[in-house]
Amino acid sequence: MSKNVKTIKELADELGTNKTRISRIINKNSIPTQKIKNKIVLEDNSVSLIRQYFKNETVSILRTELDKAHSHIEKLSNLSDQQQRLALQDKKLLEEYKAENDSLKALKMPTEDTKEEQVNSQPKEEVKALKFEIRSLQEELNKQKIHSQEEREKLKAELTTPKKWYQFWK
Repeated sequence: MSKNVKTIKELADELGTNKTRISRIINKNSIPTQKIKNKIVLEDNSVSLIRQYFKNETVSILRTELDKAHSHIEKLSNLSDQQQRLALQDKKLLEEYKAENDSLKALKMPTEDTKEEQVNSQPKEEVKALKFEIRSLQEELNKQKIHSQEEREKLKAELTTPKKWYQFWK
């Protein structure tokens, strides 16, 4: 065979495919062939057409795969954005809950320092004034008791002493 022709088998081996596929391409695209010694051979221009067909097919496959990959990347990017937004929302909620929890803890349990500050914050003079007021109120109460006791005794004495009948209208 001459250098400028190839068999279908040789071309299939070169392109990494099988004879059936090359035959289909030839029939589908009406590529001219020759028959030499019961073998179908292809001239250089036919070989070039088949190679071009494989290149175009490969490019088409690669484009399809690239489009799929691009679509997949977009979906992953959207999912990543959603995940980041949700993580931010979770972080904000967590901070709000922590702040609310801290404020509730502060309301429930005053610390020992706070109790001491409250006790120490009252002036000693105010405490003394209150003690003095309590004593004076107790003394006044005692005086009222004594005074009421004296009045009771006077009333008893008046009731127990006999009065004369002529003094009633005085």
